[in-house]
Amino acid sequence: MEQISFGQYSLVYNALSFVVAAMGATTVFLFLNQSQVDPKYKTAISISGIVTMIAMYHYLRIFNSWDGAYSVMNKVVSVTGRPFNDAYRYVDWLLTVPLLVTELILVMRLPGNEGTTKVTRLAFLAVVMVLLGYPGEISNVASTRWLWWCLSMIPFLIIQYELFVGLKDAIAAQPPIARSLVSAARYIVVVTWLFYPIVFILPMLGLSGSSATVAIQVGYSIADVLAKAAFGIFIYTIAVRKSQSESATL
Repeated sequence: MEQISFGQYSLVYNALSFVVAAMGATTVFLFLNQSQVDPKYKTAISISGIVTMIAMYHYLRIFNSWDGAYSVMNKVVSVTGRPFNDAYRYVDWLLTVPLLVTELILVMRLPGNEGTTKVTRLAFLAVVMVLLGYPGEISNVASTRWLWWCLSMIPFLIIQYELFVGLKDAIAAQPPIARSLVSAARYIVVVTWLFYPIVFILPMLGLSGSSATVAIQVGYSIADVLAKAAFGIFIYTIAVRKSQSESATL
């Protein structure tokens, strides 16, 4: 671990603490408010809650690992010698990223086997994307990081294509009250997911040492809150709108 200042330590410490609180609050909200949506959408809401619950657990582990890697005395930060285990983050992504695309497809309620086919394809691509990113994340060699970044961007771009082109007809078939929200959900996925490859390449763009460590931890924390907690609330809003629309037509 690099030697860092008290300000840098506190920034990461507080960012990780915030993510734990955000994920926990979102989990409670989603599970307690399942009764507000039609039963056919409860699976999507449950998956959203599972995503934030998994993230909360792993961020607790990341938080504890960060706290254990440093000791603070009179605002002076010292390295304890205990390793900071950032692999928790990739374990989290391996579980939650496929579920993020799953909850979007489920809340859309695609006809027939189309939903199952889309979920299987997108979830598989999401797993491949995360697995390809990990070897680069743990490497300190710029060329190696660029190689695995480029490889992981292949499934990333395919997922984005599927969301914008492959789901075009399905979005057009959504109820008018929810159509704009479902369409906006795609943009949320793109914008929030773009944080990850950008944060990944920061060390390759000249950022190094403690500055790189802090930027990566804070950057990924912001991305996860937006991509999981905020996105989960958005999925819940879509489910509520669609439930209201369908009940009004009965």
